[in-house]
Amino acid sequence: MAFSLAVALIATLGSLFYSEIAGYEPCKLCWFQRILMYPQAIILGVAWLKKDHSIVLYSIILSSLGALIAGYQYLLQIGLAPSIGCSAVGYSVDCAQRFVMQFGYVTIPMMALTAFLLIINFMVISKRSSLSTLIK
Repeated sequence: MAFSLAVALIATLGSLFYSEIAGYEPCKLCWFQRILMYPQAIILGVAWLKKDHSIVLYSIILSSLGALIAGYQYLLQIGLAPSIGCSAVGYSVDCAQRFVMQFGYVTIPMMALTAFLLIINFMVISKRSSLSTLIK
């Protein structure tokens, strides 16, 4: 669970860095991803302190939804997915806009997708290890 907490904290701080310090405006899909990531930093922190493994399923659900949104946005940014109306509305930037493109494929949604998938993997490992402890 500590690894999931570390990933959630790094993702949250990275997201805040890009919006508050680098000045990149989050789009509509970015906000949905934030809604699914930010609470995990708090929930996982409390669960880690209390050694509470009952939140594993909730974290997996939040991360799965976040991974779907981040995956769609990544495909949208590289031109492999049709837009579902995520154009610039109000103060939001277009969801297909790329602020970062490192190594020819790493964008902000790819970073978010990686974080969500890491959390899912760490939560599954955490669940399995807690189950094997109960069985012994």
